Amino acid sequence: MMAKFENLVELFERSVKLYGPRDLFGTKKDGQWTWLTYAEMGRLVDQFRGGLASIGIQRGDRVAIISNNRVEWAVAAYACYGLGASLVPMYEAQLAKEWEFIINDCEAVAVIAATPEIYKKCQEIPARAPSLKHIIGLALPKSDPLSYEALLEAGGKNPAPAIKPTPEDTACLIYTSGTTGNPKGVILSHGNIASNITAVHGGFPLSADDRSLSFLPWAHSFGHTCELHAFLSLGASMALAEAVDKIVPNLAEVKPTVLISVPRIFNRIYDGVNKQMTEKPAVVRNLFKSGLAAANKQRKGEPLSLGEKLGLALANKVVFAKIRQKFGGRLKYAMSGGAALSREVAEFIDSLGIKVFEGYGLTETSPIVTANRPGAHRLGSVGKLLDGVTVIIDKTETNDPRQGEIIVRGPNVMQGYHNRPDENAAVFTEDKSFRTGDLGYLDDEGFLYITGRIKEQYKLENGKYVAPAPLEEQLKLSPFILNTMVYGDNRLHNVALVVPDLDAVKAWAKTEGVSYQANADLLTNSRVVALIQAEVDKYSTGWKGFERVRQVTLTDEDFTTDNGMLTPSLKLKRRVAWQRYQKQIESLYDEPSRSKSDATAAA
Repeated sequence: MMAKFENLVELFERSVKLYGPRDLFGTKKDGQWTWLTYAEMGRLVDQFRGGLASIGIQRGDRVAIISNNRVEWAVAAYACYGLGASLVPMYEAQLAKEWEFIINDCEAVAVIAATPEIYKKCQEIPARAPSLKHIIGLALPKSDPLSYEALLEAGGKNPAPAIKPTPEDTACLIYTSGTTGNPKGVILSHGNIASNITAVHGGFPLSADDRSLSFLPWAHSFGHTCELHAFLSLGASMALAEAVDKIVPNLAEVKPTVLISVPRIFNRIYDGVNKQMTEKPAVVRNLFKSGLAAANKQRKGEPLSLGEKLGLALANKVVFAKIRQKFGGRLKYAMSGGAALSREVAEFIDSLGIKVFEGYGLTETSPIVTANRPGAHRLGSVGKLLDGVTVIIDKTETNDPRQGEIIVRGPNVMQGYHNRPDENAAVFTEDKSFRTGDLGYLDDEGFLYITGRIKEQYKLENGKYVAPAPLEEQLKLSPFILNTMVYGDNRLHNVALVVPDLDAVKAWAKTEGVSYQANADLLTNSRVVALIQAEVDKYSTGWKGFERVRQVTLTDEDFTTDNGMLTPSLKLKRRVAWQRYQKQIESLYDEPSRSKSDATAAA
């Protein structure tokens, strides 16, 4: 019988009872992986809940946490739920002023700081945040009464029984990334999140024997629901990745069966494998290419010749199996969300023998709205609706016979934005359906396709609308392009700011005899610019004429969270990028490029 969850406390207690001796969290220390069981996790949560209660945390309070994924993060989350308090997760990579804004906005009474550096910065916040009474440090010595260890000890001596929240009680406030302004606190109830997890149990072939490598932040709604809560509800296990640059070696060590990620990581896998193949003997490269072609043909349901069948079997044994072995050898499913996954990358990973399930959702929808799954799987789409969820395509603003704004109704739709009545009025319809701001369409079989985002799309001078994000993802498939921003707002044609992969460019320059003294020389070298333009042209062959990028300008500063160009969930902050590179981008339009041929191509 399928589990049906009402709240996260019930979910947690059920799993501790059912899966007590099984592994839950794996962490690597001194070169070794050690595992915490469900039963041990249950004891830690009981103790920390008592510790929080001992300093006065109670039902209705909000507790913020600034931390990357770690065991203590999960302990704090489930301890808060058991007290009826709401968790407010934040990212270590955020600026201190953002932490302060969120703590003030949600009126948190306590904040949990992961590192000594974060703890020190948090000491300055109470002077400007009157609600904040406690700063708890995960790294503080046990002698400090507000250390994690001290609170565990206090809770062990004075236990606090867990309450049973109602489905309407707030479980957490997850703040959106703030690509266009201050973050907004999305109020998610226990019922919101529980409905998504119930749907996962009903539609996905996952079990207690599954394992993930956890690197997608639990502060992000995708990692929060689809990995932490969903995997814990199944009795499955999660190994906590050491760092982003250790993902591939960690995959080989912990041998996960499922990979849950955003497209950026899948794109890196695609780039890495293709780069490695360029260094292999011709016979291996040819086998790799013919194997991919045969797998793609087979996936489309087309018959294979005897030669193609034999070639695919050989490629699978000699090449694909070795690639899968680098990811641990047990990887069955790759689940992608958070942004559009390039069809080329999805087909590539699927052809290697790893089934790709792409889904769609938002923080405001807890997050899953649709997902591909066994029996309902179509690459290029984001799948079919979850049970109980309804989507309407509103075409009133787009004036398009097919696509329009995606409007979602269901038990997963948020309670609203915290303290934002005007924002709530803008996104909710009369029947409390949620206007996503995303553009898309449903095909005749009920598969949803995402075509862009209303706020990100812009109009060219000729009146054509461009959605840049899917175009940028496609360009990043080039081995010479790390990042890019496509621009053309109220212009005749599109241009692009490109962050080239300088290692790849330098290797090419050496082969081509292009001399340079410093990186800056490469960025302005006409042959390098021509190379990048050629790559842009190569990876945009399937675009409409008006979407094509006519000129590029280069920078060696990658888009990162540290320089403010990316949100913590790795979305491009277009306004920041534009402000920083406005002159450089606009200079492309100063050049003699408004020719008749350009005008014709843009039509």
